[in-house]
Amino acid sequence: MTHPDDARFMARALQLAQNGRYTTDPNPRVGCVLVRDGHIIGEGWHQQAGHAHAEVAALASVADAHGATAYVTLEPCSHYGKTPPCCDALIAAGVSRVVAAMQDPNPLVAGRGLANLQAAGIAVSCGVLAEQAHQLNRGFIKRMTAKRPFVRSKVAMSLDGRTALASGASKWITSAEARADVQRLRAESSAILTGINTVLADDPALTARVDFPALQPIRVILDSQLQMPPSAQMAQLPGRTLVLTCANKPNQQHALEQAGLEVYQLPSHHGRLDLPAVMAFLAQQQINEVLVEAGAILNGALLSANLIDELVVYIAPSLLGDQGRGLFHLPDIVAMADKKVLRWADVRQVGGDLRVVLVPQNQLA
Repeated sequence: MTHPDDARFMARALQLAQNGRYTTDPNPRVGCVLVRDGHIIGEGWHQQAGHAHAEVAALASVADAHGATAYVTLEPCSHYGKTPPCCDALIAAGVSRVVAAMQDPNPLVAGRGLANLQAAGIAVSCGVLAEQAHQLNRGFIKRMTAKRPFVRSKVAMSLDGRTALASGASKWITSAEARADVQRLRAESSAILTGINTVLADDPALTARVDFPALQPIRVILDSQLQMPPSAQMAQLPGRTLVLTCANKPNQQHALEQAGLEVYQLPSHHGRLDLPAVMAFLAQQQINEVLVEAGAILNGALLSANLIDELVVYIAPSLLGDQGRGLFHLPDIVAMADKKVLRWADVRQVGGDLRVVLVPQNQLA
């Protein structure tokens, strides 16, 4: 049973959860509000893996939570991980009611936390602002339910759909404001994924350059033939770099590992890395959200494999001509019936450019 004020207090809990947008990986972003007699008496959010969960942080902010209602954006956990179960903390604090925006997406534990609370005599409700809660943790939910990360591909293009000149020159198509927006996307992501051709051509750092606290994303390089140079810039940077390959080259692998890179051999498909196997592996690495920054071949392959959940396209008001490089290599499209259909999800101006968010039709369900 829901109450008239449930949505208002849950909206505040969702707002609090946003504080962990850049820091909670691999955990979900969660916020909690404690309410008694119609007034908020305590608040908390999960800040970082291994730190207090949102419910415990909220309870710590008040001297007495007895009889309060707890609004939490995700079903309270019922198991021991790096921290004790939040259910036990809520029960011990004497709260009288718990309102969750959504159940735990892990099918192995979904509903257990709410059941434990009910067994302790606490009234529970679930489903308040569920869609907003789902949007907040799309990566975590995707990893739990589909055993792969949420995959977002970012591309920047001219008005005539070109990502670079024929020579490969692309600095800069978009504005400084658009490029800063990309840095925020990087900071929000668990990993940045690119192909070996991009590494060989640009030697990118693949870091999030932001002016607020954020975890640096893991760098993921798809390198079917294991061509990664040990001297690559990212080998000199802190943090993890995963080189995924289907080639068996022990000497090259050893050289890369000596340079501090992690090399993993994965299954192949027609001589290239099997992309579904790549995504399953990344989920096993507890990667929730992947930002793809790659060329037309890899972007096209991911789109063809139905592995892109969202496209973020930055469109600059400029023309590069018909000799420039395109967005997606899609050789299987030979008739109009083969076209890839997408849905507009968001359009806004960023600096002098447009940022368009689209969802492939196969991901609409």
